[in-house]
Amino acid sequence: MVEEGARRFGALHVLYNNAGVLWKDKDRSVLETDGAQWDRVVAINLKSVFWVTKHGIPHLQKAGGGSIILVGSVSALAGFTRAQDAYTAAKGALISLNKSLAIQFAKDQIRSNIIYPGIVETPLQAPYLTPALRAEFNTGIPLGRIGQPRDIAHAALFLASDESSFMTGAEMVIDGGFMAQ
Repeated sequence: MVEEGARRFGALHVLYNNAGVLWKDKDRSVLETDGAQWDRVVAINLKSVFWVTKHGIPHLQKAGGGSIILVGSVSALAGFTRAQDAYTAAKGALISLNKSLAIQFAKDQIRSNIIYPGIVETPLQAPYLTPALRAEFNTGIPLGRIGQPRDIAHAALFLASDESSFMTGAEMVIDGGFMAQ
């Protein structure tokens, strides 16, 4: 995938690691989650980032620099009464990975930053967003609404652009004010 992207576009300047699954019916407390399910959630949410980054950084170096964008989650920043421990652990690991990448590759003019979305209305979330849950989110989020994919995309576009050229190792919380409470 990385090789084909670099070939098709002539160079690679941005790695956008936006893999994620949140299976609320399968990923629960460590007491309730089986090992196979844990491994699957961690593979998608963390190991995929490892592979893309491992194979992408040499292309960013060859291009003279670039931007790595990791997509974490506010779940990595706070505990919730409804445990999703594999997801939370994988997204939490991205925090440390972001800092490590930012320091290691700054000399190559490669920046690494992480976005922490709050609840975002996506097809993955749709089955869980009952009218009652929507109402709860709308009143529990200070800006009064669930996030939209474009809210995260705008942050990612900023981090991909030269306008963020002096940012590395930074963290952006895009959650309508939820974590500010």
